[in-house]
Amino acid sequence: MTSTDATTHREVNPRTSGPGRLIIALYAVFVVGSLSRAGFQIATRFHEAPLAYTLSAVAGVIYVVAAVSLALRGPRAWWVSVVAISTELLGVLAVGLWSVLDPAAFPDATVWSNFGRGYLYIPLVLPVLGLWWLWSTRPARLAR
Repeated sequence: MTSTDATTHREVNPRTSGPGRLIIALYAVFVVGSLSRAGFQIATRFHEAPLAYTLSAVAGVIYVVAAVSLALRGPRAWWVSVVAISTELLGVLAVGLWSVLDPAAFPDATVWSNFGRGYLYIPLVLPVLGLWWLWSTRPARLAR
């Protein structure tokens, strides 16, 4: 088999094509944004809002797991993506509700506070899109 044949018969990851590319790119942007912001805030003024800054760092780690697992092939990576993105959705809903009901607990915003209002609600919409995309590219469907 020539190198050309090898590249044309290479297994393609369906999660990285079409809308999947945009979803992965958005996760990558949120990785950089949330981790850099949380890192700076934790390093310079953690005492002002430890809960908010810690939650932003946790969100950033979840975004890393989601972005990497979405980009990988195989059923295991698919399941890691489902768990990461489901955890993200639960986090956005829980922190969003908490920050609305008890604003004093969040003297500074997190990625997920107020359901991601400070990020144009993308943190609320992104996991829904991510789960939809995972469902569309689930391994059982691809095996048919």
